[in-house]
Amino acid sequence: MATTLNGKIAAVTGAASGIGLAATEALLAEGATVVMVDRDENALADQTARLGEKAIIQVTNLLDAESCKAMVPEILEKVDHIDILHCNAGTYIGGDLDETDPDTIDRMLNLNVNAVMKNVHGVIPHMKLRGTGDIWVTCSVAGHSAIPWEPVYSGSKWAMTCFVQTMRRQLREHGIRVGQVSPGPVVSALLADWPEENLREAKENGSLIEPSEVADALIFALSRGRNVTIRDMIVLPTNFDI
Repeated sequence: MATTLNGKIAAVTGAASGIGLAATEALLAEGATVVMVDRDENALADQTARLGEKAIIQVTNLLDAESCKAMVPEILEKVDHIDILHCNAGTYIGGDLDETDPDTIDRMLNLNVNAVMKNVHGVIPHMKLRGTGDIWVTCSVAGHSAIPWEPVYSGSKWAMTCFVQTMRRQLREHGIRVGQVSPGPVVSALLADWPEENLREAKENGSLIEPSEVADALIFALSRGRNVTIRDMIVLPTNFDI
């Protein structure tokens, strides 16, 4: 049975655009307050002006160790508690491994893997103390299938699939649910590194989905009764051939 999200407080990383913005909009529509976490202060200001007073700005650079560490304490200075943490921020590398460089690999792994682990680490004591909470990670179908044209990205998302499954087991006895939403290709700036032929074919044959469709899946999972955990939702364009 569905439960209401009205009055819940959520924090969403990468909230200024793409899936993070769509998730923010969907949560607000359900009556939640959303702390929008992003490094782009101007984009956050523009979005919160549009979305209203229940959208709260949190400027955090997840690639900066001190800023990342301060995220949860700074959020808790602005809201009473955190019911939902949606670790959504991420980046993408496509192409053969030898076509990229070590600095770009470091940046991806720091954002897609390390920052997520640190954000979850930061919120656990708070949620344990309250005896409840939801932690959700934006993963990818690439975390379930070895995609040959994106080995670094796919590797980072496989790491998240393992992390979510292990953290679910660690935290379930504390009333904390952990899950992930794993979309196929989503219309967003992250696809800029896709091989041009793959992107063209995906656009032509309808193998892309909108960020709002990923957000719909998130709302479904979060609104289940507390006796139910949706550990992973794979959301694919109908014509996506993986």
